[in-house]
Amino acid sequence: MAVLIIAEHDNLNLNDVTKHLVTAAQQLDTEIHILIAGFEPQQVVTQASTLANVNCVLQASNNAYKYQLAENLASLIQTIAADYKYIIAPATTFGKNVLPRVAALLDIEQISDVTAIISKNTFVHPIYAGNALETVATSAAKIILTIRPTAFMMCNLAATNCKIKNLDLVFELNLSKYLSIETSANNGLPDLSAAAIVVAGGRGLHTKDDFEMLKQLAIKLHAAIGASRAAVDAGLVPNDLQIGQTGKVVAPKLYIAVGISGAIQHLAGMKDSKIIVAINKDPEAPIFKLADYGLVADLYQVIPELTLLLDAK
Repeated sequence: MAVLIIAEHDNLNLNDVTKHLVTAAQQLDTEIHILIAGFEPQQVVTQASTLANVNCVLQASNNAYKYQLAENLASLIQTIAADYKYIIAPATTFGKNVLPRVAALLDIEQISDVTAIISKNTFVHPIYAGNALETVATSAAKIILTIRPTAFMMCNLAATNCKIKNLDLVFELNLSKYLSIETSANNGLPDLSAAAIVVAGGRGLHTKDDFEMLKQLAIKLHAAIGASRAAVDAGLVPNDLQIGQTGKVVAPKLYIAVGISGAIQHLAGMKDSKIIVAINKDPEAPIFKLADYGLVADLYQVIPELTLLLDAK
């Protein structure tokens, strides 16, 4: 039986996390299907059909799925679940919202935030805020997983004989209502979840203008902007920039932590970064224990100087 990937998208563009999930799915089965549920998401369907090793794209186009409300999507997935051994979604806000509802409707336990696939029924995921890894084996007839995208490489693009199948199934339960969405303007910066370089600010920054200073550095580095929970709770940045156990999990090639002390909650979201650079005036800050490179200095002096140095180049 096949793997069903629940795709995250905005009706125009397929989120790159889906490319990571295809790589994970290849370790589960050779038959991979992707569900695109939205409103006139033909452009997304085309993008999904170009992913290597994807055999079929299921398209459910209806106004009921325009904003991907979890209740409507969960009922749709429940209806088609019989054809699949595995149902997987990204361990993002989207996946964490939808897939537990699917698991409840199917009366099946979910394994969350999978970072490694040992076998067809054995998986690894972090526990205790990322301080330990747990290996879980399941004997369930159907397996439901959220996958940490950054734990798997992106799949390739390839010309395939991918089938496209339309689903004439509409579920509009009216259990929730879309009001609005507010996201931070990235000014052309990369998406935080998929960026190769991340510049993150924490408690050491005091105002929104300080984050504008960080943004200038990020622009020079073609990096994404992130933040610790302390900065978000202080209202300095929107919560969609939060990195950590209750925010986004990132694993860029370079992570620059500016004014971040290194609380366990934050480390759980970024400790898999390839190279970690910490800038903090407190030499005892816990972040230095994890960092590959540390600079004990005043960020208000270092960040402008570093930005000017990049300007000169």
